[in-house]
This record gives sequence, structure tokens and C-alpha cells, in this order.
Amino acid sequence: MPTLFVGHGNPMNAITNNPYSRGWEEMVRGIPRPEAVLCVSAHWYTRGVRVNTSPRPETIHDFLGFPRELYEVLYPCPGSPQWALEAARSVKIASVDTDEDRGLDHGTWAVLKWMYPEADIPVFQISLDTSMPAPFHYELGRQLAPLREGGVLLVGSGNMVHNLSEMDMTVGAPPYDWAVEFDASLKELISDRENRKLIAYETLASSSRLAIPTPEHYLPLLTVLGASDLSEPLEYYNESIDLRSVSMTSLKIG
Repeated sequence: MPTLFVGHGNPMNAITNNPYSRGWEEMVRGIPRPEAVLCVSAHWYTRGVRVNTSPRPETIHDFLGFPRELYEVLYPCPGSPQWALEAARSVKIASVDTDEDRGLDHGTWAVLKWMYPEADIPVFQISLDTSMPAPFHYELGRQLAPLREGGVLLVGSGNMVHNLSEMDMTVGAPPYDWAVEFDASLKELISDRENRKLIAYETLASSSRLAIPTPEHYLPLLTVLGASDLSEPLEYYNESIDLRSVSMTSLKIG
């Protein structure tokens, strides 16, 4: 299976037919049907690594202040306890705790709702570790990579540029120059397979502090890169800055 990094952005994308949601929908059309989907989401950020083993994960509405119809969305997919345990066994750099009660956060279901609207493919998540730096999350991807051979689609869900304090909801507001420039520099590094530089993202430019003020939306990208081979083909989609300070740039490797 290939690997995907998805810029998920505004939760409203879950219920809005727009270029971003159509991009997610179109991207999976050329991908074989997965045995399961493993999502590494910015919105499951825990001390230590956890994997959810629920056979029927609930839909978590982990946001506030949105229209009622967004809270009514359910994504009633099955879980995959077997693949979740296999993922836990694959990880050697940390002890992975299982969590049977954890559901799917919006970084996962808001995207999969468009990719697999029938909700008939098993889905599970593995968390990011708040106590560990960027190289750990790249290595986490390397150790999860063998699951791809078994038919598991690994999806990283976050944003390459994500600054909520600078976000602007004004319709038609142009993106910040620093957001455009940093997004472009990351794409160039990804295309050149400069993974070491991407891991050391804090040293890339002074704008990295604006583009990535906190790491949780960036780390899923590193996990996807770690799970991918440098020789695999690369394809970008949804290349845009939304809300002036959120990159929707997404990519497929493999």
C-alpha cells in the first residue's frame, strides 16, 4: 500500500464539498482497497504511545463552536484490534499501550468520510508521543512500514503549516507570505528526499516558529516519511493555504 499525508484543516471540511474534500475523494480512487487504515492524527497526542483496539470505535467530536450538523456526523466503521496489536508489536522504540475505549478523532474520520464513505474498512489509530522529539516520530514510521505489505494504508493527518493564532476566517483573505514560502520550502525538501532536514524542521528558517508553533500537526508528516522508501514515487495534491495560515498540502508516496 502507499502512504498518505493529509492536510485536514478546518473541521468543516468534513461536511463541505469543496476542492479539499474532493481531493481526498479522488486520491484514493487509484489505491487498492486496504485491509485496514492506520491513522496517525495530530489530535491524538499522548504521553507515551497508544494504539486503539476498539472493535467499534466511536466518532469523537473533539472541537467546539461549530454548527450542529457537524456534531451529528457519525463514521461507524469497524475497528481492527488484530492489526492494532500487530502495530504495537512492530514498534520497538517504545512500549505501546492499548486503549479499547478510544474512538476516532476528527483528524481521522473527517478525512476518511470522503475517502471511504461507506465506512466499511477497519480503522485504527496510533498516537503521537508528547514526550518525544521529531526523530522519534520518524523512526515510529519506519517501524510501522511493514504493515503496508499486509495491505494496511498508513495515513498521517495534520498540516505542514498550522498556526491557529494567525488564522483569518475572512472570505478571500490572501495567505500570509511566510506561510506560502514555508509550505513551498517543505515541498522542495520532500521532493528532494531531504528527510534529515525535514526532521530538524526548527532549523529550517525563522518562519518555522510561525509555521509550526507547536509540533503535533507536523509530526504525522514525519511518520509518513519514515514509513516510505526514498525511491517510491511522490505525488502532491490539495496544494493550497487555507484561512491564511493553514497549509492543506497533501501527498501520496508509493
